[in-house]
Amino acid sequence: MAQTAQLTIDGRSYQLPLLTGSEEERALDITGLRQQTGLITLDSGYGNTGSCRSAITFIDGEKGILRYRGYPIEELAAHSSFLEVAYLLIYGELPSEQQLTAFKNNVTCHTMIHEDLKHIYQAFPPDAHPMAPLSAVVSALSTFYQDALDPLNPEHVELAICRLLGKLPTIAAYAYKKSIGQPFIYPDDRLEYAANFLQMMFSVPPEPYQVDPELSHTLDQLFLVHADHEQNCSASTVRMVGSSRANLFASISAGISALWGPLHGGANQGVLEMLQRIADDGGNVEKYVALAKDKSSGFRLMGFGHRVYKNFDPRARMLKQECDIVLGKLGIEDPLLDIARRLEETALHDEYFIERKLYPNVDFYSGTIYRAMGFPLNMFPVLFAIGRLPGWIAQWKEMIEHHERIARPRQLYVGPQQRHYLPLDQRGS
Repeated sequence: MAQTAQLTIDGRSYQLPLLTGSEEERALDITGLRQQTGLITLDSGYGNTGSCRSAITFIDGEKGILRYRGYPIEELAAHSSFLEVAYLLIYGELPSEQQLTAFKNNVTCHTMIHEDLKHIYQAFPPDAHPMAPLSAVVSALSTFYQDALDPLNPEHVELAICRLLGKLPTIAAYAYKKSIGQPFIYPDDRLEYAANFLQMMFSVPPEPYQVDPELSHTLDQLFLVHADHEQNCSASTVRMVGSSRANLFASISAGISALWGPLHGGANQGVLEMLQRIADDGGNVEKYVALAKDKSSGFRLMGFGHRVYKNFDPRARMLKQECDIVLGKLGIEDPLLDIARRLEETALHDEYFIERKLYPNVDFYSGTIYRAMGFPLNMFPVLFAIGRLPGWIAQWKEMIEHHERIARPRQLYVGPQQRHYLPLDQRGS
């Protein structure tokens, strides 16, 4: 017998279904609440509201668990690659060798962008944040590739998926090259996904460029651990826009804009800005650790703790190892990276941070790695977007296949009651 919860309002009782997910999560189904009672729920920020049923990603923040399609992120990071994980997220199962080869080939043959799209970059000033052209050019794909716009046509969807996965690194690298006045570098389809992006970012025509395989592997790992994170702000945005049956290009463009915010994809950028502030103040780490402990100071250590994970962020465990490898390999003398190391050491051994589980999170380590690899600060959210793309696609695809109705949240109106129009000459000063 299905379980229900009883809600009593003004002496009347209503039965609301209780649902249980595959990981024993429980939810109260209020789909019929307004129809039955005339009432809505108020949940600012949707922190307690399940917007959909999803089979893509499972998170248990209390236990520090992250799984893609049931697979622990630790196992995927140890054995898989970004494109294999992209296939898993989008299609639900790990691919066979033949399926993975075909998928990689389909993505690789779409790395070029239409030559006319380059003109869009010329309209942006050199100091434009690269997230702006990233979102604009992705949206513009819907005008150049009109044979892949129907969200209800599986062939259109498949084509749009491969085009987005193939072209987004190219679009991102072109945004960077425009900002520094260097020529665009065409993709080299002989290279692996992350290596291809690195050569488009950092090579120049007059000089040979050799992609370091260890750095390429680290970047692939960074993309992999960012690939999805359940119903976060940008993923929810992609689903909401897609629920209107907007095409995949338009929906992903909206997700990029949502990711841009400093509270979401800009968080690792915030880490480096904090490190710069400490460096500008003489590099006194102890001073800022003390400020972080003083609630009245208004100072907050960026990159420590997580809204979802009340334990150690499982992605941070892996990126700590990659961070150690990169910093050890490159041997860079950088005061910001030195401050990052000292902050990490403090957070991992100071009782204040240990008791409150304020461990370094994925943003702390990713920002440190990006800095060491030579990426400029404003490219950090762009790198996040490349990694998150498979998750956005998977969320959009699942929403379309489930024929979810158009998203339309309610509100509790708190404005004036009915008023009547007064002519201009009858209004007070």
